[in-house]
Amino acid sequence: MAENKPQNVVLIGKKPAMAYVMAVMTQFGSGQNDVKIRARGRAISLAVDVAEIVRRKFNKDAKLKSIDIATEEIEMEGKGKRAFSTIEICLTK
Repeated sequence: MAENKPQNVVLIGKKPAMAYVMAVMTQFGSGQNDVKIRARGRAISLAVDVAEIVRRKFNKDAKLKSIDIATEEIEMEGKGKRAFSTIEICLTK
């Protein structure tokens, strides 16, 4: 199930915030002008934390370009469809 995701996307999961902060900074360091931070469900608050840590501590020039929120319906095995909240935070240099 290898999903093709764009180079400039950081998917938030269960790792500590600093792991994702370093991933965002690596994207900026490799020449990306925009980096998208994506999360769903309980990881949304961690995505917000990551964006704020990047903006306030590591890259004070980074600006908030956009925030998109949505709901995804995902088919759960044997449990039917379930709705998950999602967020995408776009930071730009």
